[in-house]
Amino acid sequence: MPVMKTTTSEHQGEAPSIAFSMKLPRKADFEKALLRQYTRAVELSEKAGHQVSFRVVVDPLAGAQTISVVEEDPSEAEHAFPVEEASKPDEELSAALAVARERGRRRVAEILGEDDMLSADAFSDLLGVSRVTVNTKRQSGQVLGLDGAKRGYRFPVWQLDQDGRPYAALPKLHEILAGAWAVYRFLVSPHGALDGRTGLDALKRGRDADAIAVAESVARGDFR
Repeated sequence: MPVMKTTTSEHQGEAPSIAFSMKLPRKADFEKALLRQYTRAVELSEKAGHQVSFRVVVDPLAGAQTISVVEEDPSEAEHAFPVEEASKPDEELSAALAVARERGRRRVAEILGEDDMLSADAFSDLLGVSRVTVNTKRQSGQVLGLDGAKRGYRFPVWQLDQDGRPYAALPKLHEILAGAWAVYRFLVSPHGALDGRTGLDALKRGRDADAIAVAESVARGDFR
């Protein structure tokens, strides 16, 4: 993953800025890269003796993000706008958000309560492995486990192929979409790039590569 250091030219007496930029090929790399660049920012700040800032640029055409740690002109901080105290949230908006959250919780409960959602014990029996093994596979993205506040983890039975094994593309989908519920939504939702079929339909038809490509597009925000 290439890292580039650049220095901009001075304008009207301003100090030059130094930027460390990293091109990210996938969304999954973002958090690790951000942590590395944060470490660079701390080191640069201590060395320079003044503040630095992060700049994140998302390029949808290139399918990548660029994180830049920029050394700022100390004089700019003196003229910075003061931070204003945020106003109290609107009561009507707060009520609407509370209703939306409750509706979301009810929907999660409905999904986890469906007949094709198995408990960890039932799913482990179906696979012929221990519950500990199922939990390990869930944590590594080899199986899809959905978390609910009251019901605990539930495992959709439809994630198994005709041979009774979890679809091979699941680990890659977890890596790309970075979350079990995101993987669930991708699998049950129709996608134009899959001829209007769901991600699960693509896996059933052996179109793993197509499903992965569309998942990458969804992760980038293309929504093809």
